[in-house]
Amino acid sequence: MEKGIQRVIRNILKDIRIDLGDEFDKNFERQAFFSEQWERRKSPLRPGRAILVDTGKLRQSIRSRSTDTSIRFFSDLPYAGIHNEGGEIKVTRKMKSYFWHKYYESTGSFGRKKNGERRNDKRTIQLSTEAEFWKCMALMKVGQSITIPKRQFLGSSPEVEKAVKEIIEENLAEYFEHEYKLK
Repeated sequence: MEKGIQRVIRNILKDIRIDLGDEFDKNFERQAFFSEQWERRKSPLRPGRAILVDTGKLRQSIRSRSTDTSIRFFSDLPYAGIHNEGGEIKVTRKMKSYFWHKYYESTGSFGRKKNGERRNDKRTIQLSTEAEFWKCMALMKVGQSITIPKRQFLGSSPEVEKAVKEIIEENLAEYFEHEYKLK
């Protein structure tokens, strides 16, 4: 009977790992932590595009580890925690240099007319908005705070608890049904 119980526990953990891994991935599609919508962007960068999805690295970084009795979901990216939990970051000199780099990079991409004036097309207007954003960021003082809103994609919630409960109940029912059919 003990081997049967260990097998059930392994099956439960495997099913939880698969199901919750899929659900945590779907949070990026939902733009929410299950039913809790993420705060929209305030910056003009990537308007209308998915939140927390630029390169896809954050979404792809979600991993899980299991032991004989537990599962842990995590991301080893350094910026995952601040996005998942929210908080403040302090502006550093290195960040300011990066912001200036992004500003000059975006201003160099403006479409120009033959007389040197900027074109008034959609792409150039978007680039000028982006350039203004980077300029504002670059002009921030070292030590000033930037608030990152909480956009949770991993963790506990009523939906997680419900899914875990259902998986446990299904696996236990299957185990007892199988055990008592054999006897």
